[in-house]
Amino acid sequence: MSLTICNVHFTQQPERIVWLSSSLAKMLRLGGRKSVNVKLGRDTVPATVRTIKRKGNHVYMSAGLRHSVRVPMSGLIHIQNEEEGELQLGPLIGVLTDSASSSAAAPFGYRTGFMKQLLQLGRNHAYFFAFTPRDINWQQETVHGWFYQSGAGWQRRVVPFPDVVYNRLPSRKAETSAALTSLRERFVRKRIPFFNWSFFNKSDVYKMLENDPEALGHLPESVHNPSPDRIREMLEKHHFIYYKPSGGSLGVGIYRLTYHPRKGYFIRYRRNGSNVLLRFNQFSGLMKMLRAKHGSELGQYVAQQGIRLVEIENCPIDFRFHMHKDGNNRWVVAGIGAKKAGRGSVTTHIKNGGSLMTPEQALGITFGERTQAVLEAAKATAVKLSEAIERNYSHTLGELGLDIGIDRDGAVWMFEANAKPGRSIFQHPALKDQGRASLQYILEHCLYLSNFRTGEES
Repeated sequence: MSLTICNVHFTQQPERIVWLSSSLAKMLRLGGRKSVNVKLGRDTVPATVRTIKRKGNHVYMSAGLRHSVRVPMSGLIHIQNEEEGELQLGPLIGVLTDSASSSAAAPFGYRTGFMKQLLQLGRNHAYFFAFTPRDINWQQETVHGWFYQSGAGWQRRVVPFPDVVYNRLPSRKAETSAALTSLRERFVRKRIPFFNWSFFNKSDVYKMLENDPEALGHLPESVHNPSPDRIREMLEKHHFIYYKPSGGSLGVGIYRLTYHPRKGYFIRYRRNGSNVLLRFNQFSGLMKMLRAKHGSELGQYVAQQGIRLVEIENCPIDFRFHMHKDGNNRWVVAGIGAKKAGRGSVTTHIKNGGSLMTPEQALGITFGERTQAVLEAAKATAVKLSEAIERNYSHTLGELGLDIGIDRDGAVWMFEANAKPGRSIFQHPALKDQGRASLQYILEHCLYLSNFRTGEES
């Protein structure tokens, strides 16, 4: 198989003809052939092949061929001959998303900026487009996708089914619907790689890893839908626990429960933008309050062992490790953001008064000269945990957000894993380069999944 970058041009001829510069035809071992199959995404179209004398790697496509195979635009792109007599352009990469509001200038609402970043990154390497579930035509096996070109803005093109789908559907609720479950399964049945499959629930991750010896030593004790007796038992054992909704996000609905043998039971949570701290003499009073607020919803809560994390000014710090699969299908740490809890806050979320800093800043006060060694050990553990999640998960993963804690002894704990991590850590000025690296890993892994492999093979 030969793989290279070529420059695609369009001509006006109505026939299905592809012209290759002589050096490109030689590299692709097409000398003497009269016809080839031209492939884009899941479409293959036969065409007459001819060579022209021109330096460099150039492809000229007639209008008849371009419209038949639905090539979205001219310019630089990969070309390969994976099978004899077949030329494949691409890869064609679809980013699945959605938005409640859209316009011609912002087709994906407030997510448009991220989509634009991704699509611009793919320029000269891949045909990157964004689409919603409504843009799919299952009968014709086409997608009415959104492309972005500098100077021209957003443009819509009908293209074949892509080589790979990167799932960034934003709604946890919508993703559990029968329609979207069917959508994912239909892509997989067509052997189109589809990552990441869906959001995780907090309890799902712990169930996945409960029998994995590589991961167990880094997981705090967690119990899904614990009975009141179990909650009291955990409080007496660990002195404080976090009590949080299994399908929650952004710190909503999380409580920190604390037990002090002489002072009683304390509950800390966020209400109407402020931190609340209540004390109960009896455990039964604490549970009565929780049942009054949530009722049957408590059946979807998880109780998790509290860990004494590193702190700055008595405010605990945790870390978001943004993980990616690279072009060789290996897990790598793309970026790390340290989140310092706001004073009196249950969580480190920025919206709840938390602040963002670099991991070196966060660890330096506690570990001093050992900071880099502790950080490198945490990175190795994050890779190990990502591998364990993938090993125990039945669908394709390419990206994870791990919420990691480091205690005062330097031990690493994983509190949560997110299959569609947010990107707020990359807003820190010192993490901008890591944000760009994260996008690059997405491109490289899409090239890997679509068999447009440019790096060493694993």
